[in-house]
Amino acid sequence: MSGSEVVNIIALIVAIVLLVNIVGAIITLFLERRDTASLWAWILVLTLIPVLGFVLYLFIGRRITKTKIFRLLDGSETGHSKAGKQQLAEVGRHEYEFVNAVSRSNVELATLLMNDDVGSLSHNNAVTVFDDGAEKFEALINDIRSATDHVHVLYYIFRSDLIGTRVLEALIERAEAGVAVRLCFDAYGGRGIAKKHLKLLRAAGGEAYPFFPNNFGPVNFRVNFRTHRKIAVIDGRVGYVGGFNVGDEYVTPTKKFGYWRDTHLRIEGSAVESLQTRLLMDWNVAAPKDRRVGHDPRYFPVVETSPGDVAVQIASSGPDSEWEWIKYGYLKAIHEANESIRIQTPYFMPDAAVMDALKIASLSGVDVHLMIPDKPDHPLVYPATLSYADELAKVGVNVHIYEGGFLHAKTLLIDDEVASVGTANFDYRSFRLNFEVNAFIYDVELGKRMAAIYERDLLYCRTFDHDQIYRRPFVGHMKEAVSRLVAPLL
Repeated sequence: MSGSEVVNIIALIVAIVLLVNIVGAIITLFLERRDTASLWAWILVLTLIPVLGFVLYLFIGRRITKTKIFRLLDGSETGHSKAGKQQLAEVGRHEYEFVNAVSRSNVELATLLMNDDVGSLSHNNAVTVFDDGAEKFEALINDIRSATDHVHVLYYIFRSDLIGTRVLEALIERAEAGVAVRLCFDAYGGRGIAKKHLKLLRAAGGEAYPFFPNNFGPVNFRVNFRTHRKIAVIDGRVGYVGGFNVGDEYVTPTKKFGYWRDTHLRIEGSAVESLQTRLLMDWNVAAPKDRRVGHDPRYFPVVETSPGDVAVQIASSGPDSEWEWIKYGYLKAIHEANESIRIQTPYFMPDAAVMDALKIASLSGVDVHLMIPDKPDHPLVYPATLSYADELAKVGVNVHIYEGGFLHAKTLLIDDEVASVGTANFDYRSFRLNFEVNAFIYDVELGKRMAAIYERDLLYCRTFDHDQIYRRPFVGHMKEAVSRLVAPLL
């Protein structure tokens, strides 16, 4: 066989491989019913970098079909009530009473979120806002050490560093005292937990399981579907939800990023029932079937004395949700804004619906503010954040670059009276891929508190400047183009 014939055979083999790669990938993508932006981005990646692109797709591109999701989550709702659906029926019969003035004036938003499995509205809550990690973890550890019946903890990132060890020691101490302790962590984000700590917790009588663990040894084909939720429930009476993970960077300034600015809530009242339901449904996904937890009254104690009068709804979304409830909540709240919108997010890569809503609000005279970090912890996506921010700045949105450290808070404040605090960023991943949870709060006093925090953070901000960001136009626009291309993929 001549050399030219060998070359022709190799070329033919390469052509066949490329053709099979492209055809197979496109068929797979279309069968998954993706949004258009994500679909075309993956087609481009698979076409330009064949084989390697297909490997990337296997790990971070594949969608879990609804059938498979529900099979994976089968039994997670065992015994858990859907109070939001009951309230929704009462609203439809004009029997539900919105006793909180702010929720009553935002009845459409509240009704929308009642469609979520854990979206019931409660009016008897006391809510504490933490904007400092040290304060949040001191309160959490104190609450854990005060537990008499159970402690349930779910975090995306959980490390056995200084703060993580303190939390784990508190959990172990309570387990040794006979308190039911359940710890759930994301298999990817929780890989920093030392096995010795998990062994000690289990030896003390506690339980711990990863969410969506590795499929084949160190390989995890579900790494693209992470539980980004951060929830803790103590004795069914105190609940925590927000942006803080369990790691030293949330407590002690780091050399690279400095101070991590995040926001978290401590809730007492009936809204804790929704947090407990959400957490236990996730626990039932992670735990073996014989360790699942149903709607046991001990985990859902009746709130006999009202801790406060703040109205709260818990909204969750993820690959298992039929609808994108948190994004829909954001959209509805933005559309209902009359005076002001204040957003804090570390990643700002919204889809067209959210971008249009913010543009419409700004062009309609609403005072729109967006605060983003001045440095990336994910360099690949940060240029897209700047690009979307630049697009909004052109229609009058006030864009602020936070320089007081790394801004990790995920907050939305409407007219200083409706707030959302939780785990969902303003990006494709939070809207469609991650398992997320947010608290929507209706209260004037808490709104004032959130507004004061925002105003204080503005002292550490500089105003977005297009000429400064794009002082090297070619390089800046190339980074932007690549980053916006991959945004729907991440």
